Amino acid sequence: MAYVIGVDCGTSGTKTVLFDEKGTVISSVTIEYPMYQPKNGYAEQDPADWANAMINTIKAVMTKSGVNKDDVAGVGISGQMHGLVMLDKDDNVLRKSIIWCDQRTATEVEEMNEKLGREKLIKITANPALTGWTAAKILWVKNNEPDIYEKCRHILLPKDYLRFILTGEYATEVSDASGMQLLDVPNRCWSKEVCDTLGIDMSMLGKVYESCEVTGKVTKKMAELTGLKEGTIVVGGAGDNAAAAIGTGVAEDGKAFTTIGTSGVVFAHTSSISIDPKGRVHTCCAAVPNAWHVMGVTQGAGLSLKWFRDNFCNAEKETAKCMGVDEYYLMDKEAEKVPVGANRLLYLPYIMGERTPHLDPDARGVFFGLSAMHTKRDMLRAVMEGVSYSLRDCVEVFREMDINVSDMMACGGGGSSPLWRSMLADLYNCPVKTASSKEGPALGVALLAATGAGIYSSVPEACKAVVKTDKVQQPEAERVPEYEKYYKLYTEIYPALKAEFAKLAKM
Repeated sequence: MAYVIGVDCGTSGTKTVLFDEKGTVISSVTIEYPMYQPKNGYAEQDPADWANAMINTIKAVMTKSGVNKDDVAGVGISGQMHGLVMLDKDDNVLRKSIIWCDQRTATEVEEMNEKLGREKLIKITANPALTGWTAAKILWVKNNEPDIYEKCRHILLPKDYLRFILTGEYATEVSDASGMQLLDVPNRCWSKEVCDTLGIDMSMLGKVYESCEVTGKVTKKMAELTGLKEGTIVVGGAGDNAAAAIGTGVAEDGKAFTTIGTSGVVFAHTSSISIDPKGRVHTCCAAVPNAWHVMGVTQGAGLSLKWFRDNFCNAEKETAKCMGVDEYYLMDKEAEKVPVGANRLLYLPYIMGERTPHLDPDARGVFFGLSAMHTKRDMLRAVMEGVSYSLRDCVEVFREMDINVSDMMACGGGGSSPLWRSMLADLYNCPVKTASSKEGPALGVALLAATGAGIYSSVPEACKAVVKTDKVQQPEAERVPEYEKYYKLYTEIYPALKAEFAKLAKM
């Protein structure tokens, strides 16, 4: 039996999972680390924390499992996207990594738009200039810490720094590199035009691979520290969402997944590149060679339900403790008692502004239609439905782009709610499934490693062999038209309030 390792470098911690070639979890270990916020809107992490967490979690899964190091066929790494790691000529880290949720780069986004223009950026990098993405961070260091920029010789993403630690190679792969805003996404290579125009030396960027290609091998030093065999292959790996797609079997046309975590993501696979000229959804290279994915984002998805729970559901919290169940389970049961449309109450989940489809940081949450007859139960149902309408907005943009979604997986905390899955099935009008494995990104990159090691001949073949469906929620024919009525009204509320949101932001 061959084994593969998936390392997932997240924001709160790094999780390493050892799988057998059939995707069964043999051992799993997580090590957490801090995030630093030196100023309001700043977010940084120390790459040394990631490296130590990776080394120690790999060592722990090898020790705990008792698996022979000769039987580990390969390693894949997934990571939080967009983070900036800068190394000097001696490979020392020059500063803490500015990570994905950092918002300091508004001036640099303007600079990118001035130098390249929004349309050209979307045409080449498939996305508009964004504060959280890597190119703007590089420019920020160049503009604000010129002494550090002067010393920089290598620029890596978080997971690619971990690859460097394991293998000594300066490399990246297409899915994560797509989020740097320096990649020519249609052609899957660095854009000389973008780099030259922004004054970023292309020689500092790692070599670009496909996600399942072998990028390097474990060094002697790392073999000693981790318990792996020297020469074990390390494949390209993937950015977190691209890795989660592979881990849930989204590797062919028609397949997509919805994640309801703090934010919500709808992610669809496509074998032909499609770019939204309005920049409402992100287009990136997929972890499947010669394929792409599109991704829409709802900022306040699970966050809306958490906000409602924290402010209005103390009774459910107390009852849940006494019963030994999750409070969200009881909230589901309450919302189930309310009919579709929440007794003519709609909720706009824009409590953190909104990305898809509005791209409006000034948008705010709204209860629309609130009357004296409504109860907490109605509001709870309206919150869940409002998040579902917002996720449907993402699917509508995909449809405009001729991307078909007929097979939807659900994951994240919200994906475990049968009620939320039924809402999504009715609003998407297609089955919504869950995967039997909950390992998502770690399983995804382990399957990329298994492909790179030759255990499977292609990424889709690995997905078909390993990813199994757990639950299937079919749409209910009588509820589909009922939801459609409310969804149509939902889409009319934001345009009517857009100007008022902007006025409120200026008050």
